Amino acid sequence: MKILYQRKQMIAFFMPGFILGILYINFFARQSLSGSGMFGLHILEQYRSAAFDAKEYFLYVLKIRALPFLLVTGISFTSLRKISAYVVLVWTGFTSGMLLSMAAMEMGIPGCFFCLAGVLPQMIFYVQAYVVVLWYSLMYPQNKWTGQKTGFVAGMMVAGIMLEAFVNPILVKLFLNLRFIMI
Repeated sequence: MKILYQRKQMIAFFMPGFILGILYINFFARQSLSGSGMFGLHILEQYRSAAFDAKEYFLYVLKIRALPFLLVTGISFTSLRKISAYVVLVWTGFTSGMLLSMAAMEMGIPGCFFCLAGVLPQMIFYVQAYVVVLWYSLMYPQNKWTGQKTGFVAGMMVAGIMLEAFVNPILVKLFLNLRFIMI
């Protein structure tokens, strides 16, 4: 019963953030998106034709994914663990709602599929790592941190970073090539 409650609690903080992100884009940022946003044809064409240095991109992805994760994980061992878990859930929902709304406004339904191509397959691994850390934060002291959790979380983050750095650019370019063929 406690597990079901905690799962609902995580969703209860993610979804209001998601809805706020959608509302923010629709009511406050609509004018600033007028075709020149990150989903504009010019930006997408530049991305499609760009050559990626795999090593440099890997180091970039490592930095932007590992640092926030280590910060959230470190805070989960302090007295601020629950507050940080709630903040992460609301912020993640907010940014997800914003991103999907921007994509839908600028590109329509294909924009939503573009977002999906942009976060798969790495997001499957990132979500699992974050859920373990956030679950620990919300369930402490009933839930203890173990070496098994450390290994799982580290493995999920490494797999996600590797997929984002080496597989995701290929998938996004494939999607963009299909998209530009259809235009």
